[in-house]
Amino acid sequence: MNIRSRLALLMLSGSFLNSAAMAQSAQSMQSMQSAPDAGNALATRALALADASEAQVVEWRRHIHQHPELSYQEVQTAAYIAAALAKMPGIEVQPGIAKTGIKAVLRGGRPGPVVALRADMDALPVLERNDLPFKSTDKAPWLNGEVPVSHACGHDTHVAMLLGAAQAFSKMRAELPGTVVFLFQPAEEQGPGPVLSGAPAMVKAGVLDNPKVDVVMGQHINARGPSGTISYRRGGFMASGDAFKISLKGKGGHGSSPWTAKEPTIAAAEIVLALQNIVSHQIDPLDGPTVVTVGLLQSGNRVNILPDTAEIAGTVRSLSAKNQKVAHDNIRLKAQKIAESHGLTAEVTIDTGYEVLVSDPAATQAVAQALETAAGAGKARESQPSMGSEDFGSFGKNIPVVFWHLNASPFGDRHGAPNHSSEFVIDESAMKVGVRALVGSTLAYMNKPAGAGGTVSTSSTSSTGSGN
Repeated sequence: MNIRSRLALLMLSGSFLNSAAMAQSAQSMQSMQSAPDAGNALATRALALADASEAQVVEWRRHIHQHPELSYQEVQTAAYIAAALAKMPGIEVQPGIAKTGIKAVLRGGRPGPVVALRADMDALPVLERNDLPFKSTDKAPWLNGEVPVSHACGHDTHVAMLLGAAQAFSKMRAELPGTVVFLFQPAEEQGPGPVLSGAPAMVKAGVLDNPKVDVVMGQHINARGPSGTISYRRGGFMASGDAFKISLKGKGGHGSSPWTAKEPTIAAAEIVLALQNIVSHQIDPLDGPTVVTVGLLQSGNRVNILPDTAEIAGTVRSLSAKNQKVAHDNIRLKAQKIAESHGLTAEVTIDTGYEVLVSDPAATQAVAQALETAAGAGKARESQPSMGSEDFGSFGKNIPVVFWHLNASPFGDRHGAPNHSSEFVIDESAMKVGVRALVGSTLAYMNKPAGAGGTVSTSSTSSTGSGN
């Protein structure tokens, strides 16, 4: 073959290869365009199914509201949830997790991520003072007596909205590009202490394995306005919640001769004042707000008797894991050194039960548009962090989590009573937005482009972006 023939052949081959590459590129572009279109169509169908569940969601909520149960006592609530899930095709129900919790799994007909959605179930020892036709009149054992119980934190709505999402996904399971794990969690209100609250207890029970969960999402209702709007945040969103107790022990005596005693009241007063210096002098405010408060100071029982013991107790809240540790270390140090200077002993106990809740920035970004679609244009906004605490943060130790607040004021734009109030009441119509948010954010995460979310943030929570 001569040189001219070889050149002609090469040019012809190059032309063929370019044509093939262009055809492949066009096919890829068409595939990329069709994927979002398919995702949008699926989301539209899911939102329609969510909207159709509104009446049932209200019915579920009212039943649970009328029959509240305290932490780790949610036996009837769990049975009611299990019965509702049993009517939804394709959902595998696993009861009795972390005592009264439920894990339910729905495997979609198409491969994709595993998204867990969480709702807490427990109520509070609070007398309900709302004149609702379905108000709670129940009582339950608490401490050494029997107390009124009510859903003064809105967990009844959390359960109902998650059931609504489960029902919607059950009806479209063949089209679902992934797996959904529904976590009905007990004992969010348990608080920090020797007994784990529900979220860390469920994690310990292995609810994030089999199937391996890629992300956990959740929401919390409140009575703030405007009703039907959503507040979210990328980064540190809700503070840690820890309880500390300082027990001082010395030697009692008579009020007329304090030099013969080693009574702890002066030392207790000094410790309380010293604790106030932790935030002002030991905490880096740029790393995340931190609050140390004393809520209990007890000693003695008569004016002329010098006591031999005193007790101080309070809480630590922080949006920074680093500052949380600094606060803990300084509480121990100040209590022990001041006690020693008075010839006393100090026993310091710090119970950590609520992690800093950090909404993974990338995962939150991946679902932000879905949250706005759920609420309406301009009705899902990034907000300031909260110094309230939520044990949901325990799910985020090794995988990304996304959390948002659902605003549901019964007065529209004006705020209603706060969570935990005996007068707490919500706008039931906002629950429709909550169900839409759960299904919409789930599908947005499942259909997100590769690398668009799902990496656990290991950096400090200082990047600022209702509970206990």
